[in-house]
Amino acid sequence: MNNNKPHTAYFCMEYGLDENMRIYAGGLGILAGDILKAAKEFSYPVTGIGLLWRKGYSKQVINEAGRPEDQHPVNNEIYEHAEDTGETVSVTIRDQEVTLKIWKLDKFDNATLYLLDANLPENRKYQTITDGLYDGFNEKRIAQEIALGIGGVKAIRKLGLNIDIYHFNEGHAALAGTELIREKIETGMDFHTAWDTVKDEIVFTTHTPVKEGNESHSLDSLKKMSAFNTLTRKQMKEIGDSPFSMTVAGLRLSRMSNGVAKLHGQTSREMWKNVAGKSPIISITNGVHRGTWVDDRIIENMGDTEAVYKTHQTMKQELVDFIKERNGAKLDPNKLIIGFARRATAYKRPNLIFKKSDLIDPYLESGDIQIVFSGKAHPTDDNGKEIVANLVKKAKEFPNSVVFLEDYNMEIARYMTRGVDIWLNNPRKPLEASGTSGMKAAMNGGLNLSILDGWWVEGCEHGINGWQFGDGYVGEGQDESDLYALYRVLLNEVVPTFYGNKDRWKDMMTESIATTYERFSAKKMLERYYSEMYNK
Repeated sequence: MNNNKPHTAYFCMEYGLDENMRIYAGGLGILAGDILKAAKEFSYPVTGIGLLWRKGYSKQVINEAGRPEDQHPVNNEIYEHAEDTGETVSVTIRDQEVTLKIWKLDKFDNATLYLLDANLPENRKYQTITDGLYDGFNEKRIAQEIALGIGGVKAIRKLGLNIDIYHFNEGHAALAGTELIREKIETGMDFHTAWDTVKDEIVFTTHTPVKEGNESHSLDSLKKMSAFNTLTRKQMKEIGDSPFSMTVAGLRLSRMSNGVAKLHGQTSREMWKNVAGKSPIISITNGVHRGTWVDDRIIENMGDTEAVYKTHQTMKQELVDFIKERNGAKLDPNKLIIGFARRATAYKRPNLIFKKSDLIDPYLESGDIQIVFSGKAHPTDDNGKEIVANLVKKAKEFPNSVVFLEDYNMEIARYMTRGVDIWLNNPRKPLEASGTSGMKAAMNGGLNLSILDGWWVEGCEHGINGWQFGDGYVGEGQDESDLYALYRVLLNEVVPTFYGNKDRWKDMMTESIATTYERFSAKKMLERYYSEMYNK
């Protein structure tokens, strides 16, 4: 370990380390997993703190009616991967003492991750709080946040870890801050002195600019669930307002906060500008762990345009074979393949490209444009599920040029980001925080075709390493404006280059790798966290 650097405890609700460990839901967890892997690879002193989700996140399959259906199988293999530390801690949930077992996980080339588990018979009705990731609302979610935040700090103490910095990756961990304050008050400090003291040890990352993604709870609910943790109602309100916003609490408990891309930092500063007493919000753009996401064959041939192209064609064939095996669709590896994979929700507009069927359908009919979709809707998001059902319906209409891969996970993401020619991204600006899947595609020689949102604002060199469309327009008629901009660039630039100017396409692939490989790596991100956030 790099002993000259502060030892950081990284708190997160989910971790994407391997597809066999279903303790992640999406981008937040993949980012956390990539940080732990980069920390291990480059000897940064980071220790992860999370929860052991016995059933993980929803397994989402397409039923016979063509609609997504959620299943929640028990993943007992999680216990096979994790090592029992023999230690437990207890937290108070609704006046009941709940015991949390501490597991250690470092088998996926990741920095040490400690996972807290409530699956013990003595916890009675609270035995299930660590069953399903994001499966609870209100009281159950508060119980999970008590386990992560308060339980996480107690686990650090029980394990004797010497921590310098507490990094809360998103608001779910905010109650760790109240536990740190409680500890200081117990030594004789008054509340405000304790708060000021712990603030010096906490940094916070804010993610989604979507209001629904920033959780809040009524103070009554927090009190009922014993989440005040010896603090008074007035003190809790001072930290997180009323209702108690986990994001506001994170912003006030920390000495420094960050958004996850340059534009996202600006968006976050605007979004939270009225929060008194918040920490400054800087921008540190997310990055991806190259060892996980970039194919070794690409790394071996970097800089050799022909070899990169040949390698990409091999990976494209592997994607085509994977799709055929998964759901029988036969894509043509010699024709353009577009990938679109992310959480299925309205603002990401997965079906935007289909909005004018008279323009796009002839390309789908001929197979000159093939599109592979994947992504889960949140289990309670009926609108998102409707979007998935419509994509499945389109795949039935064009069975060999539109594909939907069910139950999006790390394996599907790896095949897609390595094998597609184009990575499409069209969220309603400015609601994309970062969008690391596009970085993965870029580093594997795929070309991004994206709205100027998230990381692509920093990475795009139009016509050189990929394409942008929409010119960053935000305002009335944005959906229609973006739709026509997408068609203009796709049909007048992307398709003609792919079929008519292969040399230029190959040069763009090489440029795509060269302009992203270092700049958008998890290594670069971690370096910036240490130099701009962790070092006091």
